[in-house]
Amino acid sequence: MGALKGISKTSRSNLVTYLMVTVAFIIVQTLVSTGSLTNSLTGLLVPICAYICMAISLNLVVGISGELSLGHAGFMSIGAFSGVVAVACLKGSIANSALLLVCGLVIGGILAGVAGFVIGIPVMRLRGDYLAIVTLAFGEIIKNLLNNFYVGLDDAGLHFSMHDANSLGMHGGTILINGPQGAVGIDKLSTFVAGFVLILFCLFVVLNLIHSRSGRAIMAVRDNRIAAESVGINVTKYRLMAFVVSAVLAGMAGALYAMNYSTIVPKKFDMNTSILILVFVVLGGMGNIRGSIVSATVLTLLPEMLRVISDYRMLIYAIVLILVMIVTNNPTLRLFFHGLKNRLLGSFRRSKGLSTEGGEVDE
Repeated sequence: MGALKGISKTSRSNLVTYLMVTVAFIIVQTLVSTGSLTNSLTGLLVPICAYICMAISLNLVVGISGELSLGHAGFMSIGAFSGVVAVACLKGSIANSALLLVCGLVIGGILAGVAGFVIGIPVMRLRGDYLAIVTLAFGEIIKNLLNNFYVGLDDAGLHFSMHDANSLGMHGGTILINGPQGAVGIDKLSTFVAGFVLILFCLFVVLNLIHSRSGRAIMAVRDNRIAAESVGINVTKYRLMAFVVSAVLAGMAGALYAMNYSTIVPKKFDMNTSILILVFVVLGGMGNIRGSIVSATVLTLLPEMLRVISDYRMLIYAIVLILVMIVTNNPTLRLFFHGLKNRLLGSFRRSKGLSTEGGEVDE
């Protein structure tokens, strides 16, 4: 603890976040290795990691940059389908599955980032409700394009079509993306360890960006756009920077998510998924990266934990969401929980001080 006093408050907070994720990983990995987790919970580990990465990336846009985006699932779908196609193309030349997965994540992230840049140029000229509606529309456009997108692979290389599978003009080979039926025959390369590493990578990128000069410029634009412009900050540049970085991380999360299943469909990445990710961010707290991690984990696990009361589980899920929103938005309740937290911390510190004094007497 003495060593922690020598570092800044920001570095200490970041260290606590990394430590929280690492401890959670060690505990869950121990439970998996001892067979203490059910198959259904074990199957949720990779999706939880992907949702945590999505929540962290969206928090960069909504919480840190202050822009409301409702099309985040669109970037996730670009990363998912491009990652699947990339892995199918590279698996003949790369034998190592971990390296193959990394290539899929990187290519998925890059293509999602390119889409984010292309979309961000016109979108970043808008603000508030207009920006939310346009991002929502872009998310739906991407989903509908994928619904009409056909990709095949044979000895001649990749074939693309926007009509049907017969229009691919293939001689043998494999259909990788089959329109509304989505991607089929996916190599299930994603693991919980890969998800944990991707979370650490997302934290590293976002936390370093937040505390950098660019991050301070992004938050200055969020707090007062006119004042930021008056001191020479390029508003469009920094808003676009947050948007593109968020899209890259969402694309990598999408690739991780896709390669956990043998089949994925474009319908999975619709408006409901974008709203779900936004709920993670809002419940965890705007700009609160640690809160986004916790809320994404709890809200993904909650429907599964309530499966024993299947008739009422979605009703209870909705009630929990409403109660959390009421508590977090009520100043009196927030003050109560803040005071309760301070009293508990005070009791812990006093008991620690007493035990230290006791140790000195014994010596």
